[in-house]
Amino acid sequence: MKNTYNRILLKLSGEALKGKSTSIFDASEIAEISKVIKILVDRNVEVALVVGAGNIWRGKLAESIGIERSQADYMGMLGTIINGLALQSALQNQGIDARVMTSIDMEQVAEPYVQRKAIRYLEEKKVVIFAGGTGNPYFTTDTTAALRALETNCEAILMAKNGVDGVYSSDPNIDKKAILFKNLTYEELLKKNLQVMDNTAISLCMNSKIELKVFSMQDTLNFTKILDGEDVGTTIRKGS
Repeated sequence: MKNTYNRILLKLSGEALKGKSTSIFDASEIAEISKVIKILVDRNVEVALVVGAGNIWRGKLAESIGIERSQADYMGMLGTIINGLALQSALQNQGIDARVMTSIDMEQVAEPYVQRKAIRYLEEKKVVIFAGGTGNPYFTTDTTAALRALETNCEAILMAKNGVDGVYSSDPNIDKKAILFKNLTYEELLKKNLQVMDNTAISLCMNSKIELKVFSMQDTLNFTKILDGEDVGTTIRKGS
């Protein structure tokens, strides 16, 4: 069966690697994520990956102990590299060739990000993990995901969520009357102030052909359903 998308960027939160564990990592969660990525690879999809660092470092903690914003952001970037290396090992355990490319120079542990090399790796069916954010403070991993997806000509950003199956009008865990949106434009995300991605990331995607899929990663069949073109979660597209 033909895939809906041939090249995607999977955006994960750092918390996805932690699960309910009191540690920064949960072995079973990381193994499950690697199995999900293998589903995509086995379908001949080219996969890029951006992961946050919320399991290791959060901005609120920086504020509470008086760490300056730029310094705190660099600490978060380092956290994404730690997570990227953990995912690389998990993917290699699944027999998947994965490369970590980072915006911060540390050639002993990861390759520097080079756009053309990243595209070549994707064409070679290697999973490419983009770590270290954009290399600059004041930008989130949402922005990193949007930027790298554009730079590597991805057709979609898959935003797999824990505990929610799409974009709602309000928090469905608090508001029982929250409405699930099946289809939105990037402009509507901004107008409705829906907290899906930060505004910089939305602005980057707004004039592109990249689709954003927001869905639950609890059901691993969702990934196959998306590739088969089924209506899963919320789809965000460029407006007409």
